[in-house]
Amino acid sequence: MNNPLILLVEDDSRLRELTDRYLVQQGFRVCSVANLAGMRAQLKLNHVDLIVLDLMLPDGDGLHACQDLRAQQINTPVIILTARGDEIDRIVGLELGADDYLGKPSNPRELIARIKAVLRRSQSGAGSLPRNDQKSVQFGDNTLDPAARTLTRAGRSEPLSSGEFALLWALVSHPNRSLSRDQLLNLAFGRDHEANDRSIDVMISRLRRIVEVNPKLPRFIQTLWGSGYVFVPDGKKSGKSTDQADARPTEQAP
Repeated sequence: MNNPLILLVEDDSRLRELTDRYLVQQGFRVCSVANLAGMRAQLKLNHVDLIVLDLMLPDGDGLHACQDLRAQQINTPVIILTARGDEIDRIVGLELGADDYLGKPSNPRELIARIKAVLRRSQSGAGSLPRNDQKSVQFGDNTLDPAARTLTRAGRSEPLSSGEFALLWALVSHPNRSLSRDQLLNLAFGRDHEANDRSIDVMISRLRRIVEVNPKLPRFIQTLWGSGYVFVPDGKKSGKSTDQADARPTEQAP
């Protein structure tokens, strides 16, 4: 079996060369390009396992490029690299479908760890990812197929990043059970994954926009006071849910 192919999109030639070399040393196959045009060309030519995407490129913005990929239902995992380290940029990246976000300059070992974690989520191994023999789950107009790792709503395919799929499956496979943010992190991404509560909230918010009729009054992915979240398959109001009031004074609600 071939080693994973990483598409590195970085306009800084020196950094691109150094990162390319390090990834190859770690056992990855690498295709390096300097801009979004090169990225699009390579995606047409090759099956890419993961994209490492710089935020600021000469022919466009990495965030919007990620959004375009998801709009085209291209679900290749994306790790965004940027010199801008503000949390708001990370949140926007996650909202637009990125799988992870790493500030520059980054430790090469951390980049490798992030790549491996995302690949595990997207391919087969982390957290509560489903077995291939598990059956589809239907709730409302939504059908989650764990074997194909796809979500459809009213017959229409809804693209999910690997992180979003892992998080949704963690919820769906534990129906009517209160799950804290830490529990969701462990179930969806594994114990070695580092993320903050806000990252979970952002992905929950994005999932609600996909699966709920009214994301502001969610029926299936409900918030529990002081606990976290609960997946309610029949869409009935959970006794402890606080979504309608949207009142969590000590926590950040999505």
